[in-house]
Amino acid sequence: MGTVAEQFIEVLRQAGVERVYGVVGDSLNPVVDAIRTTKGIEWVHVHNEEAGAFAAAAEAQVTGRLAVCAGSCGPGNTHLIQGLYDAHRSGAPVLALASHIPSAQIGTGFFQETHPERLFVECSGFCEMISTAGQMPRVLRTAVQHALGHSGVAVVVLPGDVAGLPTEHDTGTHDFLTRQGTVQPPADQVAELATALNGAEKVMLFCGAGARGAHAEVMSLAAQTLAPVGHALRGKEWIQYDNPYDVGMSGLLGYGACYEAMNEADLVVLLGTDFPYDDFLPGRRTVQIDHDPARLGRRTPLELAVHGDVRETLRAVLPQVARKSDRRYLDKMLSRHVKALDTVVNAYTRNIEHHTPIHPEYVANIVDELAADDAVFTVDTGMCNVWAARYLTPNGRRRVLGSFRHGSMANALPHAIGAQSADPERQVVSLSGDGGLGMLLGELLTVRMHGLPVKIVVFNNSALGMVKLEMLVDGLPDFGTDLPPVDYAAIAAAIGLGSVRVEKPAHVRAALTTAFATPGPYLVDVVTDSDVLSMPPRITARQVKGFALGAGRTVLTGGVGRMIDMARANLRNIPRP
Repeated sequence: MGTVAEQFIEVLRQAGVERVYGVVGDSLNPVVDAIRTTKGIEWVHVHNEEAGAFAAAAEAQVTGRLAVCAGSCGPGNTHLIQGLYDAHRSGAPVLALASHIPSAQIGTGFFQETHPERLFVECSGFCEMISTAGQMPRVLRTAVQHALGHSGVAVVVLPGDVAGLPTEHDTGTHDFLTRQGTVQPPADQVAELATALNGAEKVMLFCGAGARGAHAEVMSLAAQTLAPVGHALRGKEWIQYDNPYDVGMSGLLGYGACYEAMNEADLVVLLGTDFPYDDFLPGRRTVQIDHDPARLGRRTPLELAVHGDVRETLRAVLPQVARKSDRRYLDKMLSRHVKALDTVVNAYTRNIEHHTPIHPEYVANIVDELAADDAVFTVDTGMCNVWAARYLTPNGRRRVLGSFRHGSMANALPHAIGAQSADPERQVVSLSGDGGLGMLLGELLTVRMHGLPVKIVVFNNSALGMVKLEMLVDGLPDFGTDLPPVDYAAIAAAIGLGSVRVEKPAHVRAALTTAFATPGPYLVDVVTDSDVLSMPPRITARQVKGFALGAGRTVLTGGVGRMIDMARANLRNIPRP
């Protein structure tokens, strides 16, 4: 008979877990020792538990399997909370082990005492404490199934002394549910959807992450209804590629004609999106399709709510949809999309060999061009989100991960650690802002320690660019947003990472080519222009006035990169009379 800690790790192995991210110590030691003696699972030492939670979130999103992080009692597990919020809001199946103080001391104000069973409730779908050996393995299996079944975070709180107790029950075997069924929409809702689509002259489709796996069906519906197709940021990787109806993205980071297409449509169909910015939605003439009924209508009033998986719903409705023949609305939006992209092409192509500091858009475009066709990009919150949204070209194989729902800084490098740990042979590129990298700078040591071949591209503008933009549009002078210049390439070199600092645009391509060709980890520190900011596709009069008061910045209103080539190709494909 083994210990509860050993049984805990055995259950994780049965669930297919291959690694646990965390920092060893104190109440966690019995569990770490159980990992040491168990084949098929490893301990991945990170330098902050927050990074461990981010890494687990990325691994879960890349693999679709359960990923695990752990923190010792008190500060060890409270560090997890930022990454767990990100994982839960991103729908990543993550199990967090929050180790606890000795059970006899709970409630006495003991050293490092917190109440993790209360603390993690808001950022998880399951949070329970194992107080006796008799609760194992049942409670842990329940937690695992919650994480897998609801695609979110489950937290198990385990006092260190309980982890060391002998088990009371055999572990046995268990088949965890990892493949879920799809939600078939009710027939009457499908009929109502068909009626709405057939009755509208101008249909627009807006896709989120829930459109994953439904690319062919979305394109078929767009062809039938001659509908422009836009996307939210999390829908970009699943819907933008091979899309002759693409009109770009809406939201604060949006570009192209998506916002216009949505607001000129007679009917907007929201496909698998929980898009949070209701100011960018028309607020009327809207249909929503989602497998989660709790999301239906919580962002905007609906004419019709359809409960169903996006792919299955579109397959059901397509035979009932009449083919439209009037292309004027679609062609108008495709033309506007090209125009919106064309207006900013010169922002990073004119005189690039001489413009310093370097245009960040130019760097992002070269990254997109040189990166592998199946690369995983991890993206820091802030301006790196903008460059990723506007310059990374999806193809159905690439992944783009970020803290897109929680909006936490410093996520890119820890996300890259998780993605690379899950698949050491796949190219993983961290697009890091200098603000984000500096916040969890110790994770460079994690990359070095484990020999992870992550490629880290630092957009080093010595500023918190997105915060600066927020201040300007509010009419405030930017204050507290400028950072002292830091040579991150020198820091990387000092800890044994390959690195290069780039200050001239003519050197960008060669530096990135070298980085991507280097077998091990590599950091490219690019000194970029802090005055290059981005504006959303819709801005209020108050914001315009505010931005004018904080004038003197270069404003981009669209995205370019290889997307402009796709947009022009789509325009050329418009049938001519």
